[in-house]
Amino acid sequence: QVQVVESGGGLVQSGGSLRLSCAASGSTRSINAIEWYQQAPGKERELVAKITRSGDTNYADSVKGRFTISRDNDMNMVSLQRNSMKPEDTDVYYCAADVSYYSDSGDVCVFRAWGQGTQVIVVA
Repeated sequence: QVQVVESGGGLVQSGGSLRLSCAASGSTRSINAIEWYQQAPGKERELVAKITRSGDTNYADSVKGRFTISRDNDMNMVSLQRNSMKPEDTDVYYCAADVSYYSDSGDVCVFRAWGQGTQVIVVA
């Protein structure tokens, strides 16, 4: 099993920076990628950034050039550096680990482990 826990949320002024962290534990060798999502009240979660075990990254258009996702070599810690923050970046941010493993019968099983979320508030 894999668990992820977010940290680093809080209050920041518009134009400021904030660094979110996602700590993974358990069978971290089974993690293929870790993603950050944001969710506004009453809306669907939207992908913000993703990083794979091989180091490939991709970002939502709205955060390109402002946010940077990085990881350690073992996928135990993934960070999201957020610069030039805007009030519209105010949301709850969730970390998710994409995990795959072999069942006893040899089938490949996949699941996504979600964290509890961390609130980010950007004030003008």
